[in-house]
Amino acid sequence: MKYIALIAIGTLLLLELSGSIPQSSVGGPMTIALVVFAAALAVGIRDAWLNNRGLLGWIVSIIVSFVGTFIAAEIGNLLLVAILPLMSVEGSLAETRHPLLYVWMIVMVLLTMLGSWTALRLVDRLR
Repeated sequence: MKYIALIAIGTLLLLELSGSIPQSSVGGPMTIALVVFAAALAVGIRDAWLNNRGLLGWIVSIIVSFVGTFIAAEIGNLLLVAILPLMSVEGSLAETRHPLLYVWMIVMVLLTMLGSWTALRLVDRLR
């Protein structure tokens, strides 16, 4: 899990620092979401592989990983909306390249990975 998180964080920061994440209202968030959900897929596959799941177990692990990631991403977005007005940012984080943008990318990856892992642990208890 640590390696998946480090690869996802490194990918996001590399994409942002190289200017590969579009500044448009749809393209940028979709690029970030693609990296986050690729990490969720990797977490689901890792869980299925390490626990020697059958075909149905692989499908369930991947779906549960995506659901946990989605829920954690929504919670993270709620936190960002609550914190952002407290900061003195003129405009959007993507336009201003505020340091909070890079911190929030890292926090978002870690939070979504935690959501994915938590969902997988909950389903393991139910099996």
